[in-house]
Amino acid sequence: MPKLAVAGNVAVDRIDGLPPSPGGCPSFAAQTLRLLGRSGQILTRYAERDRSLFEPVLATLGGLGVSVTTLPARSTNAFGFRYEGERRTMTVEAIGEPWSPADADALADDVTWVHVAPLLRSDFPAEALAALGRGGRVVSYDGQGLVRVPELGPLRVDAAFDPALLETISVLKLAEDEAVVLAGASFEERHARRLGVREILVTYGSEGCVLYLEGEDEHVPAAWKVHGVQTTGAGDVFTVAYAVWRNEGEQPRAAAERASELVARMLEERKRVGWP
Repeated sequence: MPKLAVAGNVAVDRIDGLPPSPGGCPSFAAQTLRLLGRSGQILTRYAERDRSLFEPVLATLGGLGVSVTTLPARSTNAFGFRYEGERRTMTVEAIGEPWSPADADALADDVTWVHVAPLLRSDFPAEALAALGRGGRVVSYDGQGLVRVPELGPLRVDAAFDPALLETISVLKLAEDEAVVLAGASFEERHARRLGVREILVTYGSEGCVLYLEGEDEHVPAAWKVHGVQTTGAGDVFTVAYAVWRNEGEQPRAAAERASELVARMLEERKRVGWP
């Protein structure tokens, strides 16, 4: 069976003044692979001084066919969050070390698809992204890495990304707000065509997603709506699940529908147990 790898930094999250907690895509990626009963590889990195925060968490992610590979780094991404009701204010407190082309050597030999989950635009320079795609590997990419500006202070977003990034990306996932940043307005077919990525998903939370194939759009509704539950990580779960099924040969719409159903079931379970 073709194998998926997820490459992305962990982050030190400070939420509403509480003690630091581990964040980033890797834990949600491992959860998704386990829910689907699939093998895969998680490739991540953090600075040695942050080992005590991340090592206990990463140690729980492996097993059942999921391997975790940790690379060294001189710095770890860190973010501050303040919540006022549903409104979130985010600050960049530290910028993680960018990935290099040599880091792609840590991918397992049987990996055929790499989902890249940057936290800031600086995480994966174009040359590092190209290395991850060597040997015919398909690369999917979380669009926050196109728009999040790597500077300390209140998080800024803009569309001033390196166009060379798009040369490697086969599948691009954008949240609604990220799509608006790239388009300068509501995201439409013409914007998808301009980006030139053959497969783009723009997610709209409980309203589902719009799938752009070679610029042509198709709405894929959410499996069902789940209200009154914390949705942190839902986008990561959706995108990793989508990549798993696309990597196994599912057509884009079917993969999006199955990923949407997985997210709905996960949110229902969170609601049932009162997570977090």
